[in-house]
Amino acid sequence: MFSILVVDDEKLIRDLLRDYLAKNGFKVDTAVDGIDALAKYESNGYDLVITDLNMPELDGIGLLKQLKAVSPDISVIVITAYGTIESAIDVVKEGASDYVLKPFILEEVLIKIQKAFNIKTLSKENVALKTELNKTFNFKNIIGKSRKIKDLLSLIKKVSLVRSNILITGESGTGKEIVARAIHVNSGNKNGLFTAINCGAIPENLLESELFGYKKGAFTGAYKNKEGLFITASNGTIFLDEIGNMPMSLQVKILRALETREVQPIGSNEFLPFNARIIAATNSNLALAIDHGTFREDLYYRLNVIEIKLPPLRERSEDIPLLVRYFIEKKYKGINKLVKGVTPETMELLCIYDWKGNIRELENIIERCIVLSDTERIGAECLPAFVKNPKSRSLPKFDRNIKIQLLKDAAREFEHDYITYVLNHFDNDKKAVANVLGVSLASIYRRLEEETPQDKKK
Repeated sequence: MFSILVVDDEKLIRDLLRDYLAKNGFKVDTAVDGIDALAKYESNGYDLVITDLNMPELDGIGLLKQLKAVSPDISVIVITAYGTIESAIDVVKEGASDYVLKPFILEEVLIKIQKAFNIKTLSKENVALKTELNKTFNFKNIIGKSRKIKDLLSLIKKVSLVRSNILITGESGTGKEIVARAIHVNSGNKNGLFTAINCGAIPENLLESELFGYKKGAFTGAYKNKEGLFITASNGTIFLDEIGNMPMSLQVKILRALETREVQPIGSNEFLPFNARIIAATNSNLALAIDHGTFREDLYYRLNVIEIKLPPLRERSEDIPLLVRYFIEKKYKGINKLVKGVTPETMELLCIYDWKGNIRELENIIERCIVLSDTERIGAECLPAFVKNPKSRSLPKFDRNIKIQLLKDAAREFEHDYITYVLNHFDNDKKAVANVLGVSLASIYRRLEEETPQDKKK
């Protein structure tokens, strides 16, 4: 529902416009003059302001200037007396969306309001469209000729035609966001915004405010109203990456939002409808997380209407030559070095390597090779030691005493001990360990901080 602030020092006009616009589906507040209007706008925020030109304290021109200084995109319609057309021209020059001459016809005011909102909506859609057109996230960015990739492309084409919730699963670095963007730009939502947020990289309180928005004064630092991503991505797509790392308390609110298609901004009693499509992704085993009590089963089924499983790179090694060629063409221009390809020995090593970090790891290694190479074809000497000799990356045997305990406690204790063990092998490089284990960096920190059953006994 669009909100409108009517500003006029004449009570009769204020009440007339308020009642008429409310009957036509708008949320309407009123102010007696420019000073009152600024205070109410600062507290509540409005989609459009209708103001009289001549008022005591602060007139319509002054109010228009101050509103534009605070919110350049605010739509303002100015009411001016008949015969002062010069004043009407002045307000348009100052940034007013339109003007209305007194005595006015209510239907005429309504038409001008609808025109202002149409222009505003069209402007947002154009920005979104230009943003997406500047990106090339389409089927062409999903590189491969293997049967697994062909099946994946076929599934993406099917799910792009519907608005069902989608859960994309797969190891870290398999291209989950690229797939999500491909679904978006080939769907009926393509003219809307594609908004991606990493649920594991943002603190819980900030994540909630980013997703749902907040009202001014809801917490320290909330100096003005903020729309959440569920609202700003209207008619678009919200990509919730690393959904498995979302805190339990926030999972409840996400579940309610998906069930009711409404969100409640922090500090507000109002529920706002949204119609964005939801695509979630995770590299975690959500079934195991449900058993551990760290992920809600009902949220899992709500998100997992359609599951897209991305294959790890090691299961489609026939696609590696295509990916190598793609990344070389993509990277050498930015690095400004002429590299045409790789030697047969290099390609063989790349094809037999295990690729724990999947496509992301391959891309990074190709970039490294281009930088180090002094020839047109990348030789094996440019590869990292663990690619040339995969055994150099393997870990020594992990010995652990087994004791009888609850399965969930054993799993939690094993994860903690195993992560600590691998960290020691990688000189406490948490980022490298996260890449090797196929989890997010935030997940490594969280699991190390969790109290194990053994800790509780101490």
